[in-house]
Amino acid sequence: MLKSLIAIVIILIFISLFSSLFFLFKDQGKGKRSVYSLGFRVTMAALLLILVSYGLYTGELGNNVPWGS
Repeated sequence: MLKSLIAIVIILIFISLFSSLFFLFKDQGKGKRSVYSLGFRVTMAALLLILVSYGLYTGELGNNVPWGS
């Protein structure tokens, strides 16, 4: 459940990134839509950090490395 939620947030971040680029070219820097898209992207990034931190804290996400013992 948590992994799928993280994947959805990452997809939303990429969609916001490309929509901001589209708005930047279309409005040529005069509109506020790219700024709103940036705010949405920052919010999603903060949510992603919270979800990953929660997953690591509860043990639902592991951080196993192949070179560790």
